[in-house]
Amino acid sequence: MNNLYFAEPQWFHLFWAIVGFVGIMIWLETRAGGDLSQFIHPLLQSRLVRSIPPNRRYIRIILLSLCCIFLVLSLMRPQWGVKFITTPRVGAEIMVCLDVSKSMLAEDVAPSRLERAKAELVDLLAYLGGDQVGLIAFAGRASVVSPLTPDFGFLRLVLDQSGPHSVIRGGTRLEEPIRKAIDGFGDTADVSRSILLITDGEDHDSFPLEAAKEAAERGIRVLSIGFGDENGSQIMMSDPETGARSILRDSNGEIVKSRLDGELLREIALLTEGAYIPAGTGVLDLKSIFDNHIAGLTRGKMDGRGRTVRNDAFQITLLLGLLCLLGAVISTIGSGYDPSVQRRTITMTKNN
Repeated sequence: MNNLYFAEPQWFHLFWAIVGFVGIMIWLETRAGGDLSQFIHPLLQSRLVRSIPPNRRYIRIILLSLCCIFLVLSLMRPQWGVKFITTPRVGAEIMVCLDVSKSMLAEDVAPSRLERAKAELVDLLAYLGGDQVGLIAFAGRASVVSPLTPDFGFLRLVLDQSGPHSVIRGGTRLEEPIRKAIDGFGDTADVSRSILLITDGEDHDSFPLEAAKEAAERGIRVLSIGFGDENGSQIMMSDPETGARSILRDSNGEIVKSRLDGELLREIALLTEGAYIPAGTGVLDLKSIFDNHIAGLTRGKMDGRGRTVRNDAFQITLLLGLLCLLGAVISTIGSGYDPSVQRRTITMTKNN
């Protein structure tokens, strides 16, 4: 019995109701005969009233009780033994490179470039069922926050926690996240791979075009999504202790302005036969992005994750319960009375 397991044990308390139900049925059976004797002579009961032999009455109670027991056991979902299954998955591989530098805190996009980008990503995940998605946060350095995974629940969690604190160096360098994304893809040959580069496009002394050429050589497309105003916007900073907000300034006290560099993002995308999507300060059309740039990706069969599952056995207890119910019904068949006997008995009573 060590292999027996109940997946829904909370239904066990229904057994107490069965005990009460059985007690009520026994009490009604014993009382019915006594109450009838007060109005009809015992000699006439067998002729006037439908009668079931006592042994069949108690068999019916037993069968109904067993029916209830088996039905409750079915609700508890008995499981016996285990089996190992592997679920194959079909999908594409998409690495998301999210810019979390301070320039993404600019509020030319409400509530900020970064928060809007994160919200759009969460909504986009709804269209990517079956695909594997990874997340790289970058600023002056890049950090793999999540490797490729089909677990979008985990991905939403780490995405929500991503921010300027996710990387150890400020600034914006586009080369490193692209190279890390390239290294993060799997080895399956028949799967499309894409990099979703979400940034304002500012780059400080790196070589993103060289990284884009390497991606193109490996058949990886880059979809660049540019957030921000090309005319520039101030960056608001919040004090983590007091919550006070102030405008970001450089070492000379000058106000720092961040501008969307759409030309660089367009070049990166074109080198990989990808696409540049200028979100600007507006709202992304996620359905259009998916239909035009993601839905057509080649989705190959990937190795599924193996897992151990228990074998359901509720079908057996449910069948036994239905058989007991059928037996209880059959036990009452053939126990009725003959109408002709009733008429003769009434006539004899009147004549007397």
